[in-house]
Amino acid sequence: MRWLLVDRIDELVVGERVVGRKCFTYSEPFFQDHFPGFPVVPGVLLLESLAQIAGKLIGYTVRKERGDWPFPIFTMADRVKFRRFVRPGDVVTLEAKIVSLRDESCQVQVRARVGKTVHVQAEQTFVFNAVPLDDVEDGERLEGIERKALKLLWAECPE
Repeated sequence: MRWLLVDRIDELVVGERVVGRKCFTYSEPFFQDHFPGFPVVPGVLLLESLAQIAGKLIGYTVRKERGDWPFPIFTMADRVKFRRFVRPGDVVTLEAKIVSLRDESCQVQVRARVGKTVHVQAEQTFVFNAVPLDDVEDGERLEGIERKALKLLWAECPE
């Protein structure tokens, strides 16, 4: 099962930041049990939404700057703060900003807002092994998957 926890990317600046959105509708399966009578988005899913949008920023940045596609794997969250609940129907603005990008890792600052109010903030660390595009089979497959995902989420994605 693939959990897609980003609805769209509104802005992506290579090497710097990304802004996107996720609307958590009442039909999401987790609201049934989390919590009965007081449905809220589980914090771990908010962190995953932020990791997914950060992963797109990292992937596209590395592709543009180095020519290969990394496969960013979310490995650590520091300074996590859950400030407010996210409820059914809330449109969450997801933001990620690159703090440092190295050959095999990246650190980002992330936050999730509803309106102007910050609900979640954290620092996330990703590790990755870049897939060189000269590995024809893997490179073409990964390039196709990443480009398709970006075009699905980001209407202004350049060719």
